[in-house]
Amino acid sequence: MSRWNKLALDVLEGHEITKEEALSILNSSDLELLEVLQGAYLIRHNYYGNKVKLNMIINTKSGLCPENCGYCAQSSISTAPIQKYRMVDKETILKGAEQAYQLSVGTYCIVASGRGPSNHEVEQVTAAVKEIKDKYNLKVCACLGILKPEQAANLKEAGVDRYNHNLNTSENHHEFITTSHTYQDRVNTVQLIKESGISPCSGVIVGMKETKEDVVNMALSLKILDADSIPVNFLHAIDGTPLEGTKELNPRYCLKVLALMRYVNPTKEIRISGGREVNLRSLQPLGLYAANSIFVGDYLTTAGQESTADHQMLEDLGFEVDFVKETVEN
Repeated sequence: MSRWNKLALDVLEGHEITKEEALSILNSSDLELLEVLQGAYLIRHNYYGNKVKLNMIINTKSGLCPENCGYCAQSSISTAPIQKYRMVDKETILKGAEQAYQLSVGTYCIVASGRGPSNHEVEQVTAAVKEIKDKYNLKVCACLGILKPEQAANLKEAGVDRYNHNLNTSENHHEFITTSHTYQDRVNTVQLIKESGISPCSGVIVGMKETKEDVVNMALSLKILDADSIPVNFLHAIDGTPLEGTKELNPRYCLKVLALMRYVNPTKEIRISGGREVNLRSLQPLGLYAANSIFVGDYLTTAGQESTADHQMLEDLGFEVDFVKETVEN
């Protein structure tokens, strides 16, 4: 038995990965990569079998953001040539939900740029969510930035199932990525979501000049936060942002990061998110031996691969989409 299979079995018996063990995953030899993934798959299969959750994003408000996040094309300091628009109308959000339903997407993610939403924007989102819940068997995730308690309560009442607010990076590396809000601001938002009764979704962006120790700290911090869903983004450096031209990742390291997240957070939804196409490249299918969730379609300001290619990939792997298609009776 390989040491990675043994570690996986220990995790299934309740062992919590130490910092040293976590770092050893990232530092493992490429010759051990398949064994590392096999161990991750043992854990993944125990909790999720061969099912894969599909998620789809709608960018309901683009650009116009006062924050200075170094990775983001929508930030105040970005010169990237992106579309900029204010919150779209309810009909546009509903049209996206219909598309998600037709693609067997389990979670429809309503995303808006900005530090946090206005009360009017929250009202627009909640009105759309109520209709989505009336028409489709879709889980709804919102990602609107830093919330006030009453806004979180309104989203919960409308039927929002999950709220995304990523840690993005480690506490130690945070000030190198943004200074317009603190790491604690992000932690506080996730905690507020939990207190409001909404399922917390929080993840990371890897490849922003952080150290391996930073990546380990991200995984362990998410374990402490007890996020139900963990999106793992791999930096797709965009021209016009401070991280323009950054290319630190290779597919094998990305797979080790996904495995790390599974060993550290064994029961959680681990989602391969933004940047998977350009960073995992031909090794994308292997990522699902550790992760159990992916985004289909496009991201916020970058294109994903065709949804038909994603469905073909899952079929080729012998994996099953985790979705029961049924219309909610009115």
